[in-house]
Amino acid sequence: MNTNAPLLFKEEVFQIVGCGFEVLNGVGHGLHEKLYENALTVELTLKGVPYQQQPRIPVDYKGHHVGEFVPDLIAFSAIVVDAKVIDRITDHERGQMLNHLRICKLRVGVLLNFKHAKLEWERIVL
Repeated sequence: MNTNAPLLFKEEVFQIVGCGFEVLNGVGHGLHEKLYENALTVELTLKGVPYQQQPRIPVDYKGHHVGEFVPDLIAFSAIVVDAKVIDRITDHERGQMLNHLRICKLRVGVLLNFKHAKLEWERIVL
């Protein structure tokens, strides 16, 4: 593994996390996830970050359409963004994000946790 390889979407992730900090500072912590998702769309728009809110991604199983997956946000057409209000980010959320990335056929995800006064965030790479 090349440890000198550049991070995928480093600047884009930096912008998304910055929007998360702005939202937390503006709205406060510990409210409902949907509120943070909606506030993130406002902040992303203000910062000129392209995004889709709740796009519908088809899910197939063994050649059969079995439903749809609806992520919170996809920014830059490349990064799945998931707003959370949980005690802390755990392997459960990391595993969920890896599945989300597989379904969306993307490589990078960002978890933003708005539960506490300090934003918790993680960058997940498939």
